[in-house]
Formats: sequence, C-alpha cells, structure tokens
Amino acid sequence: MLDKFRVRTDLALEAKESFEQDDVEIKGVVVEEEYDEEREIHITKVKIETEKGAKAMGKPIGTYITLEAPNMSDPDEDYHKEISTVLAGHIRNLIEHSEEEQSILVVGLGNREVTPDALGPEVVGNLLITRHVIQEYGKLAMGKDKVNLISGIVPGVMAQTGMETLEIIRGVVEETKPSLVIAIDALAARSTKRLSRTIQITDTGINPGSGVGNHRHALTRETLGVPVIAIGIPTVVDAATIVNDTMENLIEAMEQSDHMKGFGNTWREFDSSEKYQLIRELISPHLNGMFVTPKDIDDTIKRISFTVSEALNMAFQLS
Repeated sequence: MLDKFRVRTDLALEAKESFEQDDVEIKGVVVEEEYDEEREIHITKVKIETEKGAKAMGKPIGTYITLEAPNMSDPDEDYHKEISTVLAGHIRNLIEHSEEEQSILVVGLGNREVTPDALGPEVVGNLLITRHVIQEYGKLAMGKDKVNLISGIVPGVMAQTGMETLEIIRGVVEETKPSLVIAIDALAARSTKRLSRTIQITDTGINPGSGVGNHRHALTRETLGVPVIAIGIPTVVDAATIVNDTMENLIEAMEQSDHMKGFGNTWREFDSSEKYQLIRELISPHLNGMFVTPKDIDDTIKRISFTVSEALNMAFQLS
C-alpha cells in the first residue's frame, strides 16, 4: 500500500515527513535537526541505518543532510556566501580522510540545454579544476604544500551521447582513478516551497533522472568502486504537487468560513499520500507527465550553481 501511494520526491526529508504526517514511525531511521538562527538555515540529518528503514523510505542506507534556506532564492551575495560556508562544512564531514590529499572527480549531471536541468554542468563550469596543473607543474604551482587533485566532467544525457551516464563515468574512473566522486544534479521536490531553497547532500550516490521518472543506472560506491557523494537542489515539481499545494491553501481558506468547513474536514480525512494519488488520478492522463519550474529559473541556476561550486572549492582546500 505504501509503495502504491508513495509521493515522488528526491528528498529523503520529504519522504520522512510523509510518514510523520500519517503518524507512522519508521524503525531504523534516525532524524537529527538543528536551526542556525543567525543564518536562517534549518538543517535536518536523516540516517537510514537498516534495510527495513531503507525499504520503508524507498532510499538506500546512508546519511542524508538537508539544508533549508528560505532566502536562498534571493540575489543576496553575502547570504549565499554563508550558505556556501555551511554547505562546505557538511561536505567535508562526509569526505573520508578529508585532511589527506585526494583525487576528486566532480560530475555535473544533467542537460546544459535545459535550464532547470543545467545545475550540474554549471557547477562544474565554476569549479577550480587543479588536476592538470598539478600533474604538469607540481603542487607548488598552486602555492601550497598539500593540494587535492580536482577534475570535472559533464557527461551530458543519453539523448546527446547514446551512452548511459554510468558507462561514461565508470570509464573515466577506471582511467583517472579518483579516490572520491561527487555528483551534482537537479532534483524534483514534493513541495513548491522547497524549489531552489533546499540542498540535499548524501553519501549514498545518485540515480540520474529519477526525479522526473527517467531512471538511469545508479552512480554508487558499488557501481564505481569508490565513494560517491551526491549533492542536489530541487528545481522542478510535477503538476500533481502544484495542485496539492493549491488545495491545501484552499482548504485553509475554507476553514475560515462556517459554510465551507464541511468540505475542508472531508479533505483532511485523507493522508498526504492518498491526497497526492487522488490528484494524480484526477489530472491524468494529460498532466501526469508535466513538470514545472519557476519563471526566473535562468537567474536562479546561475546563482545557486556559484553557491554550490564555492562550497566545493572551500571543502577541497587542505589546511
């Protein structure tokens, strides 16, 4: 039953919230929360520790860190620097042996020609790439005694290359032998309020395209032979999500009226997953495959790609 009504989302936080709304406790899943009042960033860490918890959540065993910053969509450079600093700290915590010199491959997943899917390519384009310089001139060319070798690749999508992303990345990993892969991708969210305002970091790897139902082979430690950290930001929601959010706002307005309270109470009897499934059935078949993104997504992608790339540049620095 849970699989039938599972809400489409790439965020572990939203998957956990759907169970909380239905008053269901998941064994093997631990949640830690903290709020940075100064920076207005809400941080949630979801740890899936058992196979039972992984099955219930629909996500692999591992750690999922979510940074929610409501003001991240604003063009405030100082605020974005603060987000980069916080994000860099969490990335460093996930990197094994972060104080040792490593070779790190950053993969920018997505399609550069489709703006809401261009986050990964844009992040790689903004990165400080060092591998070629160090191999040619040595570490002193960077002015430091200890330097990570950073390389990057934008593999494109299957329609552009005719190859699975995993095939391309596995070939690069076998040839260049990095000690770590970091994959950047745009995600799909269940709530419009999280669009371009939420960052998820996980040590479980990633399934490219899963958010829009376009499942490709996963990039994980098991498939690549090295640890894989995934960083994603939701840039799209599906049509059912928008209708669901609108219905919730409508019900809240109706509850203010004595004449309309009955309808609101009926809607409240459904749990979150049942509401979502009902809406998907009502809007099918014409709108089921529709995904929506904000109208200012061009500027947003440019801005948040710099935020993520600066966090990576900071995380890769060795003391």
